[in-house]
Amino acid sequence: MSATTEPIAAPNRTHSWELWVLLVWHGPLGAPVDPVAVLALNRAPNAPTPSYLTWVPLTYDAAAPWRERLDGSVTPEQVERWSHEDSACAAVAAEVPDDAVDLAHAAEIVLDGLLAEAIPAIAAAGRR
Repeated sequence: MSATTEPIAAPNRTHSWELWVLLVWHGPLGAPVDPVAVLALNRAPNAPTPSYLTWVPLTYDAAAPWRERLDGSVTPEQVERWSHEDSACAAVAAEVPDDAVDLAHAAEIVLDGLLAEAIPAIAAAGRR
């Protein structure tokens, strides 16, 4: 009998994960388009990490409406309802990265992507 080393497939955990980009109102554009946080939810029963939240740096004041909404426990149903509301805040679903090792890592990957897009745009706006 020969031993073979085959990679063990990771469990398909992403079907229970949801990622949401939390947006706030941008006055000049007249719509909630400024990202302030990424909220990750795990819908799996008895999940070891049911949620994870990571904030965009330097958005403390702008993120106040979301901090108020997120005070206390947050359910996936609440976030789903928020995603359909027309208000100064918006929640937009994001893709779960294939290479995420856990829920927190998934949220941080999405945040890194947002920052990679936003920082060059901010720098370009400052040069105008």
